[in-house]
Amino acid sequence: MPSDFTLKAVNAAHRALLRVSFGRLGTEYFGMPALELTTVGRKTGRPRSVMLTAPIVDGDEYIIVASRAGDPAHPAWYGNLRDNPAVEVSFRNGPRRAMTAHILTAEQRAPLWSRIVAEYPTYGDYQKRTTREIPLVRLTPTA
Repeated sequence: MPSDFTLKAVNAAHRALLRVSFGRLGTEYFGMPALELTTVGRKTGRPRSVMLTAPIVDGDEYIIVASRAGDPAHPAWYGNLRDNPAVEVSFRNGPRRAMTAHILTAEQRAPLWSRIVAEYPTYGDYQKRTTREIPLVRLTPTA
């Protein structure tokens, strides 16, 4: 499993790549569109941003995966949006948009998980590393 330091370093490098390339590089990661998710820290109440991939894009809705590379614990951003689903998203380095996070139920997750693993098998490898069911989250524009 990657350490917290490694995950934070990869995120910082991704943001730096976007910044120094003026958004020309870093809008995709491992063949998936990249987005920046900003949540409200459940302990601090301060904004917390993380770079993620969106293996499924359906119009202006995105499915994200709370895999943390198969770690036994959920990523911090997942806990933040579970407690406060009001988030901001910058898709492919575009403008920030207010969105709402919806954690999918097992029934909602199943067909999407199959689709994600078929297209991006690494997620299946992550699931094999952990006993927790890796959550999927749908991000929808806030009305």
